Amino acid sequence: MKKSVIGILCGGFSSEKEISFKSGLNVLNNLSEKLWASYLIKFNNNKWYVEDKEEKKYTFFINDFSFNKNDLKIKFDVIFNAIHGPPGENGQIISFIELINIPYTGSNSYSSALTYNKRDCLSILKNYGINSSKNYYLDQDQKINEDEIVKSVGLPCFVKANRSGSSFGIYKVYKKTELAISIKKAFKEDSQLIIEKALKGREFSVGVYRLNNEIKVLPITEIISENDFFDYSAKYEGKSEEITPAKLDYKNIKRLKELSIRIFKILNLRGFTRSEFIIENNIPYLLDINTVPGLTKESILPKQLLAANISLESFFNDLLNEALNKKP
Repeated sequence: MKKSVIGILCGGFSSEKEISFKSGLNVLNNLSEKLWASYLIKFNNNKWYVEDKEEKKYTFFINDFSFNKNDLKIKFDVIFNAIHGPPGENGQIISFIELINIPYTGSNSYSSALTYNKRDCLSILKNYGINSSKNYYLDQDQKINEDEIVKSVGLPCFVKANRSGSSFGIYKVYKKTELAISIKKAFKEDSQLIIEKALKGREFSVGVYRLNNEIKVLPITEIISENDFFDYSAKYEGKSEEITPAKLDYKNIKRLKELSIRIFKILNLRGFTRSEFIIENNIPYLLDINTVPGLTKESILPKQLLAANISLESFFNDLLNEALNKKP
């Protein structure tokens, strides 16, 4: 039986590029060589290329998602999207993959673009009664009005790049005098910002996935950061305690699960996602949604799969078979 050729997209042109390379490699190392012929499709320094397990590189032809190996032209049968940030998580490359009609894992280009834009996503979900923190929008060509920002969201607050992930471009501000410098730094990540009231409560991460038209929720993780908030070092350098499954009462677990499934349905999401919440005064507030969550050894979702007794190999096999419209 001929093995399907899998292309694992990784890299990108955002600050999340290095994390994406780690995610892609972890996917590659957990795919069965008996079932799949797997390769990394890397985007690095504005160049695309294919790499195998032995790190041998091949020229990638993006027009039809193919490469040459041993004088043979090989086309990818299915794409596993592991690009955090653009051009993967924001739907750009997925829109092209849809155009040339190659199966792929994860959400479609529209849903990906929507969830990657925090302002648009939270605004739409608010219409469905999904709570989020008070916020204020700021674009790079606008004048900074510190008094207006403080009046709108109060202090402390978070200055966030609107289209970014892995906590890049996020700064916690305690004083009005700190706003301008934090805004300037956040604008290095994106030309649009969302400034939010800092919520006081417990933070939770909820992994959700869809298989065979059934939406399932993984064991919930509570995040207790050693830092001021769940920043890059807390996520990837061990500066946080992640408790999976979370020590949370049944009522709140049920509420977070139902809320996450509802969001998944409203936004027409596919594959697997991770949603972040803070529970303040017994009310859950959505922080953001990741349609291409981290898959490194340090990432939350693989730990949630472990807690659910689901191996990465089995999970990835199911996702790829789902994309190929095969029965696992």
